[in-house]
Amino acid sequence: MALRICFLFLVITLLLAISTSTSVQNDLSSVSFSYSGATGPEKWGSLSPFFSACSNGKIQSPVDIVKGILTPSKRLKPLTRVYGASNATLFNNGFNIGVHFEGHVGTLDVDGKNYDLKQMHWHSPSEHRLNGVQFPAELHLLHQASDQSLSVVSVLFQFGKDDIIISKIKDKLTELAKETCKKEEDAQIPLGTVDLNEFQKKSRKYFRYVGSLTVPPCTENVVWNILGKVRTISKDQLNALKAPLDSACKNNSRPLQPPNGRKVEFYDELRDQ
Repeated sequence: MALRICFLFLVITLLLAISTSTSVQNDLSSVSFSYSGATGPEKWGSLSPFFSACSNGKIQSPVDIVKGILTPSKRLKPLTRVYGASNATLFNNGFNIGVHFEGHVGTLDVDGKNYDLKQMHWHSPSEHRLNGVQFPAELHLLHQASDQSLSVVSVLFQFGKDDIIISKIKDKLTELAKETCKKEEDAQIPLGTVDLNEFQKKSRKYFRYVGSLTVPPCTENVVWNILGKVRTISKDQLNALKAPLDSACKNNSRPLQPPNGRKVEFYDELRDQ
């Protein structure tokens, strides 16, 4: 049986790979949020002074990618990701399920700037929408550059065949669902070596815009890259992702945010040929 570890619930330690002082981390460690009720998305901005961007930010995420805000771009290049294998840990922080990577696992190239992959996590239903269509699930691969700036690769899922990556950790998800921790703690289960070669293909179609993290503190100036290729996930796999979560976070999708004049750039290699 895999070693199970519970430790203090620090929202920004795993989700927010940003440069933040120890005092701020300590202040946030006792702040909890959810997706409904008194601690739901509409209240996030009032839960802590450090969450103010959730209410006052002007370039927030997610958005609905509709024709009215799309602009074809000739400056964008194929989205290049080079991923390998790394020791990883499956975590449940109460509001989502994710995988944290130790050491260097891969790099994302955004306009010649390199971002290192730090972790990935799932939301259900999807946070981003395409022309008003919401998908059953969305995967966020969170990357950080040497200057602490962030970029996320988003993968949308529709129901269909099993997803390869989730299939590899399905048994561990079952273990995670059985784990119990105090409300202020996380649950983690070591995964051993995880190979992300499946995700390192060049993306010939994707959407690019500048937004924010979709969880508190809703940090802005995050470069989003939503892949045009929709992958498949089975209903059984989606249920496995939801099972360990708190009841108020089973549906952990932040409501759509206004574009506020922003445009979403669109790259399509086939169109540009």
